[in-house]
Amino acid sequence: MKAAVLTFPGSNCDRDLAVAFERAGFEVAKVWHKEPELPAGTDIVGVPGGFSYGDYLRCGAIAAQSPVAAAVRSFAEKGGHVLGICNGFQVLTEMGLLPGALMRNASLKFVCKPVDLRIATADSPYTNAWAKGDVARIPVAHHDGNYTIDAEGLARLQGEDRIAFTYLDTPNGAMADIAGILSPNRRVLGMMPHPERAVDPAQGGTDGSALFRSILGAMAAA
Repeated sequence: MKAAVLTFPGSNCDRDLAVAFERAGFEVAKVWHKEPELPAGTDIVGVPGGFSYGDYLRCGAIAAQSPVAAAVRSFAEKGGHVLGICNGFQVLTEMGLLPGALMRNASLKFVCKPVDLRIATADSPYTNAWAKGDVARIPVAHHDGNYTIDAEGLARLQGEDRIAFTYLDTPNGAMADIAGILSPNRRVLGMMPHPERAVDPAQGGTDGSALFRSILGAMAAA
């Protein structure tokens, strides 16, 4: 299976994400933001954390207009898998691939610590290695992770079982404690916590590795 990991000016988790994919068994290609196309045979695109383009205008707003963004949007619209983590989640909302927006944390402070996530659904390519209700400890590191959506959009996410992860104790004020959501076809996931930082015991835990095993298993079975 082939993963393409994007790099924007200001990305700082692209290598971590590439390593996490590789540890799970993926062949990984790094893709610079000015590339107009994804590598041939790409099975999943990883949009990493960091501060793309310095988070000017809005977090992810400029990245969503980059040359590679058009290729990612086309890939997703054709049914491709896309994983956006932290700034990557912000980019996916700015691209319109996921609903809602990531606002400034309620505390108005940057938060960086391990948090406990509840697996809100196991019915997705990203969460099938868990059971619904399981708890995973995954680090967060963000200033704008306060997920916000209107009441109609929240009801749709809840009714369609598209909330992937929730915080047990939200660190940012996110609506309904939402930490990650899925697209209508369940092939696009955006999440604020960093599973790629929890795949090695030396990092303090391996709970994040289940997400990458889930993806590989789902694709191998397809």
